[in-house]
Amino acid sequence: MSRPRIRDLGVTLPGTPGPKNAITDVAGVEVGYTTLIEGAGPLEVGRGPVRTGVTALLPRGRNGVGRPCSAGFYSLNGNGEMTGAHWINEVGELSLPITISNTHAVGTCHAAVIEWINDLDPVLGRQWLLPVCAETWDGYLNDINGGHVTANAVRGALDSASAAAPAEGNVGGGTGMNCYGFKGGSGTASRAVEIGTHEFTVGAFVQANFGSRSELTIAGIPVGTRVDVPNPMETEPWLEHDLSVPGGAGSVIVIVATDAPTTSAQCTAMARRVPMGLARTGTTGSLFSGDLFLAFSTADDRSSTTGFPLSDSDVLLTTQTVMPWNRMDALYAATVYAVEEAVLNALAGAEDMTGRDGHHSYALPHSAITALTA
Repeated sequence: MSRPRIRDLGVTLPGTPGPKNAITDVAGVEVGYTTLIEGAGPLEVGRGPVRTGVTALLPRGRNGVGRPCSAGFYSLNGNGEMTGAHWINEVGELSLPITISNTHAVGTCHAAVIEWINDLDPVLGRQWLLPVCAETWDGYLNDINGGHVTANAVRGALDSASAAAPAEGNVGGGTGMNCYGFKGGSGTASRAVEIGTHEFTVGAFVQANFGSRSELTIAGIPVGTRVDVPNPMETEPWLEHDLSVPGGAGSVIVIVATDAPTTSAQCTAMARRVPMGLARTGTTGSLFSGDLFLAFSTADDRSSTTGFPLSDSDVLLTTQTVMPWNRMDALYAATVYAVEEAVLNALAGAEDMTGRDGHHSYALPHSAITALTA
């Protein structure tokens, strides 16, 4: 049985969603998951309990790997990792899959994506490959040092990617994550945008693992201070030396996609608007939260110009249709509103979870949210 989304709880949010209200409303974008849940009881490194997984996003789908998208990266707080960002900043292009998992699985994801691409397209695989692999920390619930995210798990997420509406909550890389002192995880949303006679879509996907309970705000209402649900991650000592994690610790990865013809600079500008969507849900940006954002456009579908030239005389000149800067505001607003709703969908879609050493994360209480936002 599927979990309700935030709008199903009676919450009114700005903007017009796309048909699926998901990042896959942007034509060509595909999302896949591997979810790993196994074991219970005391932590035994290498054996579990396991509460983790991998999310894969293919900007142009399986058949479009290697074809670039205009792209831009922005870091609100660098206490996290997103590989491949330096090359994106250099050339303004993204042409490989994106994976999101736990903090200590970045290396496995990176190597596995390269193996997968070599099998898919050996010619592409012989060039240099700089995949985007991002992470948030699931060590409260998961055996994070156990190496449970394997190459097969990554390949499973890549192979399962589809244009269907992605599941939300305790799935993929979001399986073991927490958000605003509740169970967090994976979430998505989209917005339809009209600019003159043109219709575009902006979609957002989040791996939500950030925010302090006291900060949570839904549709302008300070929900976190009004819901009486235990918050053991912040209030009970569970680390060595009887320490608890500071409120707001964790991280958030946000991927924004659009079919509007935005340049790399405009994609970066959209990525810079992501924090405004997060702020609408209450966060103030903790030092202990890695907040990393990537935006890309699928509009200009062409061969990459950053690979090896065939010969000195093989000069490939390209033209591109681009969005005027003075029409970007509608895309900025769509980014902000889609990010806000994606976070709330991650919370609404998550379920209670007990992980290693009996650590428990409580889901957002649906009935309380409906009552508070009515």
